[in-house]
Amino acid sequence: MIGGIPETQEMLDFCAEHGIVADIELIRGIRSTKRGKRMVKGDVKYRFVIDSATLAG
Repeated sequence: MIGGIPETQEMLDFCAEHGIVADIELIRGIRSTKRGKRMVKGDVKYRFVIDSATLAG
């Protein structure tokens, strides 16, 4: 699917109206050997999303 900002907003509005959400696993920080090993092993059920509030500045 290709589109600009209006099409993206329309899709996001549709998802919000219909309760469509992404399945994610929120992770803290990015320096984790354990998470890296899980990705290589294929043991990741959902998409990893990094909580940027936990990153050191």
